[in-house]
Amino acid sequence: MPDRTRQRVLFPDVFSKPAHLAFDDPAQSSDGGAVLLAAVDRRLGLTAALGGCLRDERRPASVQHGYTEMLRQRVFGIALGYEDANDADRMRNDAMMRLVVGGDAAGQDLASQPSLSRFENSTTIGSLYAMSMRMAATVFDYHRRRLGKRVRKITIDLDPTDTPNHGEQQQLSFYNGHYDNYCYLPMLGFVSFDGEADQYLFAAVLRAGNAPAKQGARSILRRTLTLLRARFPKARFLVRLDGGFACPELFDFMDAQPRVEYVVGIPKNKVLERRSERAMGTARRLSRRSGKSQSLFGETRYAARSWNKNKRRVVYKAEVVQYAGRTARDNNRFVVTNLRSAPKRVYEIYRMRGESENRIKELQNGLRLDRTSCTKFRANQLRVLMTAAAYVLLQTMRSRLANTSLARKQVESLRLMLLKVGARITTSVRRVVIHMAENHAWKSEWLIVARAWGALPT
Repeated sequence: MPDRTRQRVLFPDVFSKPAHLAFDDPAQSSDGGAVLLAAVDRRLGLTAALGGCLRDERRPASVQHGYTEMLRQRVFGIALGYEDANDADRMRNDAMMRLVVGGDAAGQDLASQPSLSRFENSTTIGSLYAMSMRMAATVFDYHRRRLGKRVRKITIDLDPTDTPNHGEQQQLSFYNGHYDNYCYLPMLGFVSFDGEADQYLFAAVLRAGNAPAKQGARSILRRTLTLLRARFPKARFLVRLDGGFACPELFDFMDAQPRVEYVVGIPKNKVLERRSERAMGTARRLSRRSGKSQSLFGETRYAARSWNKNKRRVVYKAEVVQYAGRTARDNNRFVVTNLRSAPKRVYEIYRMRGESENRIKELQNGLRLDRTSCTKFRANQLRVLMTAAAYVLLQTMRSRLANTSLARKQVESLRLMLLKVGARITTSVRRVVIHMAENHAWKSEWLIVARAWGALPT
C-alpha cells in the first residue's frame, strides 16, 4: 500500500482558505478522453488486426498479458503522450488505461516496462511485414466504407524522414551526412482521395541510416496499388515523389502500371539547366524590372544515360527569387511527369506534396516517432509501427471533426483538448460511469466525436 501521508500537501496562504491537496483517489484519471481512442479502435479493428499478426510462443500458463493487450497498451499510451515503455510503470494502474486496454477499470494492473520491453524484442520479420500489410488494409477499408464508390483519383505520397539515434549501438544505425547524425531513415506513405486536403498515413517502414531515398519504394508502391485497386477498382492514381526517388527502375515500373500518373522531382544538371536557360534569362529580366520574384514554366523531353534513351516529359520552373535586403538568386526546378496538364499546373500538383511534411512533423513532434532506441532493428520497426498506429487512430478521430473548430488541429492539440480530460471512473455490477468536468471547454466537440463512433444519447 502506498503511504497516503506522503501524497498530501497543504498550501496555507495561496487562497483565502488553506488548500489541502491529496493524490488519494485511485478511481480518477487525467486521461478520461481516452475512451474515444477505444471507440475508434473498436470500429477500425486496428490493434486487433495488428495483434493478430503476432506469434506468441510463451507458455500459456505463465502468460498474464497477451501480445494484443500489450500492443494496445503501447499504442494508446503513445497516442496519449506516453511515448516510452518506461512510462508504462507510471500508467499501468491508471483506471482509464485499465479500462480502455483491459476492459476493467478495477482489474489487474497492465504490463510493466520489463514485460513491454520483452514484447518489443520478440517480434519476427514475418510478423512485422504482416502488421504493415494489415495496417494499410485497415486504413484503406475505412476509407472504402467512408467514401464508397465515389472515389475517382487517389494520390500516393512517399517521403523519408530521419529518426536520430544514439551512436552505433543500434543495429543498422549509420551516420548520414545529409542529416548530420547517426539515424534511421523510415519511409512514410500517405494517401489522399479526390480533392480532400487530408493525407492519411498508411505505411511506416524503418530503413537503415544509409539507405537511399528510393530503397523499398517500388515494393511499397506495388503492394499499395494492389490493395487500393481491390477496394477502388475504378480509381486513377497519382504518385508524387521528390528528387531522391528519380531512378529508371521506378519510372519503368510506373510507366507499366495502368491508370497511374506521376510527378517526380529530379535534381538539376547541366543538360536541364541549358534547356531552361532561355526562360531563366527572361525571368531574370522581369525580376530586375519589377524588383520582385518571377517564375516562368516550360517543358522539354529528356533522357538520362541510365534511362536507356527512353525520353520522358520534364517540366521546369525558371524562377528568380528576391527578398528584401538580399541578392536575387536563381531557383530553377525540374519535375519528371507523364501528366498532360500545362507545365505550371504540373508544378502546382507537385508542390502540393509538401503537405506531407506537416504530417511528418506531427509524427515527429506530436508522437515522437524518433523513439527508436532499442538495440534490435526489429524492435525499432515495431515501435515505428506502433507510433504509426497511434497516428492512424488520431487521424481517423479527426476525420469526424470536419465542420468543427478542431477540424485542422494538430494531434498535440487534439490530445490536449479531447483526451487529456480529468475523469472519475466508477464501476458497478451493471455499468461503468465516467464522470468528466461539466464545463470542459471542448465538450461539444468531444460529444460530436463520441456520437460519430458509436455513443448514444442518454
